[in-house]
Amino acid sequence: MPGPGFSLHQKIYINSKDVDKFFKYFKPTHDAIIKEPECRFLEVYQDPKEPGTISWDQMTKDYYKDYLAATEPMFIKPREFKIFNRVGAPYYTVKDH
Repeated sequence: MPGPGFSLHQKIYINSKDVDKFFKYFKPTHDAIIKEPECRFLEVYQDPKEPGTISWDQMTKDYYKDYLAATEPMFIKPREFKIFNRVGAPYYTVKDH
């Protein structure tokens, strides 16, 4: 993944009792994101101490509408967004396992 670029990260906060329901709605959106030609990497993170704190790289597409309609009522705090510039070589690694 050489070259310039950026990543927009989103962090959401939901009640831990809603995590399974959230992922049920998020899965189709995740699958659509990884099919995008500009998607080079996607990983979802979950806070081990607060399972309702979930973060991933953000893309904005039309297919987000259904996901947001179903999941925004679960949010217990506003979403947070941060933009990060890629540092690039030699500070990137992608491994198969």
